[in-house]
Amino acid sequence: MSHANAPLTPIGRRRLASLIVEDGWPVRRVAERFQVSPATATKWAARYRSGEALTDRSSRPHYSPARLPRKREHRIISLRFTRRWGPHRISYHLGIPRSTIERVLARYGMPKLTHIDQATGLPVRKPTVVRYEKSAPGELVHVDIKKLGRIPNGGGHRMFGRTIGNRNNQKRGLGYAFLHHAVDDYSRMAYSEILTDEKQETAAAFWERARDFFADAGVQVTAVMTDNGSCYRSRVFAQALGPHVTHRFTRPYRPQTNGKVERFNRTLAQEWAYAEVYTSEAARASTYDAWLHHYNHHRPHTGLGGLTPSDRVHNLTGNYS
Repeated sequence: MSHANAPLTPIGRRRLASLIVEDGWPVRRVAERFQVSPATATKWAARYRSGEALTDRSSRPHYSPARLPRKREHRIISLRFTRRWGPHRISYHLGIPRSTIERVLARYGMPKLTHIDQATGLPVRKPTVVRYEKSAPGELVHVDIKKLGRIPNGGGHRMFGRTIGNRNNQKRGLGYAFLHHAVDDYSRMAYSEILTDEKQETAAAFWERARDFFADAGVQVTAVMTDNGSCYRSRVFAQALGPHVTHRFTRPYRPQTNGKVERFNRTLAQEWAYAEVYTSEAARASTYDAWLHHYNHHRPHTGLGGLTPSDRVHNLTGNYS
């Protein structure tokens, strides 16, 4: 397709060529009349004589001698699909420039690693995915448990390296802190506690406190979604939910089903759990309530168009600001 400032359209090229071929005008005179170079006039006249179309040809070369052999391209795709490797690692493994790896992946339509199921390697969403969202607070609350390794006194290996971290963690096996979450699908408002285990009694008691939190904010919860963990399939947890709350379970091995709380876990890890240098588990835990308040009231959420969770739950700002 001709660009906006092109001196000749396909119709103009036909007129130019016709003057030369059929009317016998000199090339230079025609070129001067149409304000193009003699070489351009000669080109279109030659194509007109041979019966070719007077449209722009593709700039793609007929032959690419530097292109990877098909077998090599298939090796790249195989590594991406079977091992879930990105361009950097495939480049290092095969000794091929990363830019070449990226072009091959794009040519074969391979999705980004963030857009595939890590268990199966199959695409689960496209970059332009349309995310579902409930229409009001309380229609669905996502409940989950996030395990975090406890920080030894003096600091752990994530901030100080393996040598210092292992020295501080002399007793070994400090275990995990269990973060129980309840995240509202519509507003992303989160209630969370750091607890000592993931037993059914602990999960049930947490839900009762989470339910009270949402009720104080004016949110009536009608459905809860959890994974298939034993604590959530227990009779104790079912009794805590009560007869008026629908319990939904995620599909096995598909954490994307519980995506709102999974995204909350990632935000938590990036902006709180591993964002600062903590010298003990108690030091990190002491900052959690403040971070959670910041998340609910002051942190703009891209999924909400820049709003905070409290902006979508009118009673929350007044009660918990």
